[in-house]
Amino acid sequence: MKLSARNKLDGTIEEIKMGDVVAHVTVRVSGGSIDSIITKRSAEEMNLKVGDKVRAVIKSTEVMLEKD
Repeated sequence: MKLSARNKLDGTIEEIKMGDVVAHVTVRVSGGSIDSIITKRSAEEMNLKVGDKVRAVIKSTEVMLEKD
């Protein structure tokens, strides 16, 4: 599959919290973790499970930084 997004991080699903409509998926990546909110239906159709290898694809027009 080809995507226009250039920011891709390989990782492992660490936790999945299923809600009525959305799923909160935490992915362990090198140096930390990424949280993704996707539809419950998508999570079910992808048959996501803790321990699955996935790729977090980040497509954004802005990246904000903060430093104290």
